[in-house]
Amino acid sequence: MESTFVVISTAGSNRDLAKGSREQAYWDEHAEFIDALVAEDFILLGGPLPDEGGAILVVRAGSEAEVQDRLRTDPWYEHGILALQTIRRWDIFINRWPAPGS
Repeated sequence: MESTFVVISTAGSNRDLAKGSREQAYWDEHAEFIDALVAEDFILLGGPLPDEGGAILVVRAGSEAEVQDRLRTDPWYEHGILALQTIRRWDIFINRWPAPGS
């Protein structure tokens, strides 16, 4: 049975905080990797935390170990642009998506 997980990453040791996400090293490889996981319905929602250089993903998986395994080969983790901070299982009780008026 699959669950929803929240994945929180921080800026890695090679993140250039003076640059935006699309200006980071390995952006094209990272974007291709993420797009493939979206196409597989693994990633449901995600984006950068621009003030600190990290990111948040919301994913569907069978276990925390599966989440770690699927994200392990992200070029941004491999090259220190992002550092995985935490993976937490999340039961969604409230969902107002899309937001009113959007």
